[in-house]
Amino acid sequence: MHLQFVGIDPETGAGNCPAVWVDTDTKSGPEIVLQGWVADEATEAECAKRSPKPDTEAVIRIPARMVPLIREACDAAERAQL
Repeated sequence: MHLQFVGIDPETGAGNCPAVWVDTDTKSGPEIVLQGWVADEATEAECAKRSPKPDTEAVIRIPARMVPLIREACDAAERAQL
């Protein structure tokens, strides 16, 4: 596994916070890895209306201020596919 660290929540005050990586070493191609806050039951229930969650997945929350980091991760993942 090769995780390329992209960044953490820019407003964090500690090391435990939402973060973004790109894994460039997967059989199916690059993947974006997100660490976020665990979604509450109401959020999970609302998401399940459109996309039931299997046991191998999680619903997380990422603050909108992290959009630039997520864009950077998307760009890195696309570059790794070339």
